Amino acid sequence: MATINLVRGMGSFFKECEHPESRWPRCPHEYKIRYRNAAGRQTEESCFATQDKAKSRLAEVYQARKNNPQSQHKAARVQQCSPMQFHEYVAEWKAGQRDLSPSSLRHLDSLLVHHLYPAFRSRRMGTFDHKVVEAVIQTLARNGVGLATQSNAFDKLKSILLDAHRLGLYDDSPLDGVKPPQYDPKRAVIPSAPRSGPYAPPAMTPSGSSPIS
Repeated sequence: MATINLVRGMGSFFKECEHPESRWPRCPHEYKIRYRNAAGRQTEESCFATQDKAKSRLAEVYQARKNNPQSQHKAARVQQCSPMQFHEYVAEWKAGQRDLSPSSLRHLDSLLVHHLYPAFRSRRMGTFDHKVVEAVIQTLARNGVGLATQSNAFDKLKSILLDAHRLGLYDDSPLDGVKPPQYDPKRAVIPSAPRSGPYAPPAMTPSGSSPIS
């Protein structure tokens, strides 16, 4: 099924038939449109007889969404936050994490300083996508970082990027399709302390009792 995308944020139109796109104007099947509504959810509509009618409806929805006060507020947030560097955004995000204990903040700072800032410190927030996130997971593994630390670093990055996604910086979450580090604490094995040597039972006296030292 071919899909024709229009300008960014406007949506797309398509046909669910076996005909190639070049025959759409002549085939009898209806057009469908797909767009994100004011709440950001993907929406489909059907029963459009021509491309022009499908495009007209997409333009109508797009303009209504742009003129919505909530959309204007979202656009202002995107314009402000998208050019921010990762460390700048994280500083503001951290200020809102008032429920973190001092030990949790120290743990967060350690993950940022040793793992996330080296990878993302100067990256613009608007440039994150699933490939960028996947690349840092691979880098952590390549550098021999333990699975528990990989998992913790990913969880912190996930919280930060989900916050940015809720603000509207991304049409699609940069975490979609990313396979997180597979750490299972239940599988962690605590090795037993090694013995200094083989166990030898005390020697027995001819009477069958242990010798008294």
